Amino acid sequence: MDPRGTTTHEEYSFACLRCGHGWERAYEIRHHTDRDGRPFVTYHDPADGGRVPSPLTRPVCPNCESHVVRIMRPGRVYTAEQALPRE
Repeated sequence: MDPRGTTTHEEYSFACLRCGHGWERAYEIRHHTDRDGRPFVTYHDPADGGRVPSPLTRPVCPNCESHVVRIMRPGRVYTAEQALPRE
């Protein structure tokens, strides 16, 4: 078994309710079991494998640093951007 645990991949779309900034991000989620047999997960950046905070606990807007962020299914920001008129 992989010593890092079972790995899954998830993507999320985010929208800041303060400044309106939208972004999407992929995560590598590693599922582990502690010494007492309790499951836990860690989130990692798929680009470099570095550990990152869970996007579900307290997301932060990279534009204004607000914590008033809506989490949506993947592709929502991309779809909205495609609907905007081109300049």
